[in-house]
Amino acid sequence: MTRIIVLPHVELCPEGSVFEAEPGQSVCDALLANGIEIEHACEKSCACTTCHVVVREGFASLGEADEDEEDLLDKAWGLEPTSRLSCQARLADQELVIEIPRYTINMVSEGKHG
Repeated sequence: MTRIIVLPHVELCPEGSVFEAEPGQSVCDALLANGIEIEHACEKSCACTTCHVVVREGFASLGEADEDEEDLLDKAWGLEPTSRLSCQARLADQELVIEIPRYTINMVSEGKHG
């Protein structure tokens, strides 16, 4: 099992969260299975950026992003060098510390930021 530490997010997990997940599972599926309702507007098909996360620790344990993911990440709000689309990033056996950005492109375009 892989330990995942999710840093506090105002809406999705105000206290933060720590849980175990199966290696090979996507970060998005692990978050959803543990009650963290991260957006995934394209139903996890690598067609949007709503599930964007920043990997604060353990980034190197994830497989490399493919070209489609890299192209989409360029459009993500708050992009950082350790950003990934959580629907595409697969867990290995190394602990991850994940930050969910405050906004997504969806939220910004709908005027829900503030």
